[in-house]
Amino acid sequence: MRTWWPLVAVCLGSALFLVDTTVVTVALPDIGRDFGASLGALQWVPNGYTLVLAVLMLTVGSLADRWGPRVTYLAGLTVFGIASLGCGLAANSGELIAARGVQGIGGAGIAVTGFALVMGTYRDRTRGTAIGVYFAVNGLGAAIGPMLGGALTEFWGWRAIFFVNLPVVALTVVVTVLAVRRDGATEKKPLDPAGMVTFGAAAAALTYGLSRGDWSFATVASLVVAVAAFAAFVVVERRVPNPLLDPALFRDFAFSSLLACSAASTLVFAALLYLSIWLQSGLGLGPVAAGFALMPLAAASFVTSTVAGKLLHGVAPRLMLAIGVLLGGAGCALQLGLTAESTATSVTAGLVVAGVGIGLAGPAMGAAVGGALPPGRGGMAAGILTTVRQLGQTLGVAVLGIAFRAGAGSGAAGSAARGLDDVYLVATAAAAVTGVLVLVAVRAAGRSGTRPARA
Repeated sequence: MRTWWPLVAVCLGSALFLVDTTVVTVALPDIGRDFGASLGALQWVPNGYTLVLAVLMLTVGSLADRWGPRVTYLAGLTVFGIASLGCGLAANSGELIAARGVQGIGGAGIAVTGFALVMGTYRDRTRGTAIGVYFAVNGLGAAIGPMLGGALTEFWGWRAIFFVNLPVVALTVVVTVLAVRRDGATEKKPLDPAGMVTFGAAAAALTYGLSRGDWSFATVASLVVAVAAFAAFVVVERRVPNPLLDPALFRDFAFSSLLACSAASTLVFAALLYLSIWLQSGLGLGPVAAGFALMPLAAASFVTSTVAGKLLHGVAPRLMLAIGVLLGGAGCALQLGLTAESTATSVTAGLVVAGVGIGLAGPAMGAAVGGALPPGRGGMAAGILTTVRQLGQTLGVAVLGIAFRAGAGSGAAGSAARGLDDVYLVATAAAAVTGVLVLVAVRAAGRSGTRPARA
């Protein structure tokens, strides 16, 4: 049993970080009433958190390689806990948004080191099991956020969303200190401040532009800045001796296809936002009932990830990843064709299939990306993976939002169902394209007789 206590510590923190990406969404109307603020003004309560996450994940991954993942994880937990208290005590919307930004700093520390700790603690078959459980908890945490937020808001008020984090943070710190072994000697490579600044500017501008959800001058300007900053980042990384992100990795078609697949896999979670809107506005369900309607995906993902992790020792992670993403797309396809007469159970089969796909893809993705990098770069591996997933979900919400509004634009009865139909068409197409990309990459690697690292 002692073998698994480090995994308990990592899973507790990861669940906290992921639940808080979605838990606040259903509470925004109550927060707006308490502070006398419009929902438009409060959009940065959820968006401020995800923006900071997107900006800092790659940088924190680099710091974790320098300081050690255990120290970075504990620091992230501490910041996250203090910021959660600040969120719960906020006296106005400005204080809440600022505290959520600080919470994002802590969340970045938790996010990028959790996977590195799993990879560094476990070996062989126990590693496969640990990766499976880790991604199972990740999927469960992301899926139950809206339901948990709805229940806490309905019965105890929106501040409970943040206060409930405090005992969980305290427990996680204690378990981490007692169960996770201290970091060994780490290589003190020079930092890459130019890379950190250019990537941070690019991620911030991209996230801000996508979060606005319109084509105003501010949105277009933000996207232009993002492109320019990303270009500067590439130039910088090709010239510095110890880059934040090694550009040479992207010369490998298989590795690039992995990241594209990782981004596409987040569309299933991004689609849940619009499915929740349909369940509540189209079917009239409350937040808690809508959350329960989404549970088949979370349950299927959790069970499948736990089992799939045990297969990683004998099955090529890239192949399992491709199958998982294609199943995720199939699950989205099964949810097409909703009408005004559809019910909450109309999406159950699709949610189960998508959950199985997510459950297969998550552990395989982590193993494949981690295996593609040299030993000692666990922080970079986790930083790349979490950054791509975070930016992928932000992009997904924006793109799927355009599809949803286009389909639901008429405002007539059943328009929400038509908007959701368009959402699932886009998600299905993205999953199909990236799943096939990974299959092609697997075959190409097989024909050449080589395979990058252990992936």
